Amino acid sequence: MARIGGRNPWIAVPAGMLCAAVVASLVWLALPMVPVAVTWVGDTLRGATAPRPAATPERTPAQTAAEGGAVDCRTLYSDDLWNELTWHEGSLLGQSTAAPATTATAFADAAAPDVVVTCTWRFDAGGIVTTLSKVGADAVTIAEAALAGDGFSCRTGEGATVCERTQGAVREEHTLRDGLWLVSVETDWHPEDYGARLDRTVFG
Repeated sequence: MARIGGRNPWIAVPAGMLCAAVVASLVWLALPMVPVAVTWVGDTLRGATAPRPAATPERTPAQTAAEGGAVDCRTLYSDDLWNELTWHEGSLLGQSTAAPATTATAFADAAAPDVVVTCTWRFDAGGIVTTLSKVGADAVTIAEAALAGDGFSCRTGEGATVCERTQGAVREEHTLRDGLWLVSVETDWHPEDYGARLDRTVFG
């Protein structure tokens, strides 16, 4: 057999043996990781075929309040509305269980609200007070008569009764739904669609 030009057997043989020794050393070092690799592959395959648990649906503040759970001011607002309020000039928030700030005192007395949370926002100019309360099943009927008598414009749809009134720099918005009463009194500053955005977050 013709020998390949330039190959020196005195160099090729030791080099081949050195390469074989390196490969054998690497195999020996890798042996402890074989069980780990087998386990990882098995877990990956099982995880890919195993059924995934269904995601737990997020509860609305209204559902939490109806079940007696704790509700705070942060949960009432969507991220964009919360940011709009907190970044407004002079923004200061106070949380309490104070009675609703509504001027419709006759309805408030008749509804006998069990206050869940009251969020009082104060700004350099004006403020907003929002209260979420539990009310009786007859509160909707009372609201339609009492609030309309106080000059509020009311409408009913999608399971909710919504009443609104603007007098000068003060705007009041009431929503009654699922045994809850959400009322907001806005003074001087009226964020765009404040009541509707609040309703979507609270009631879903």
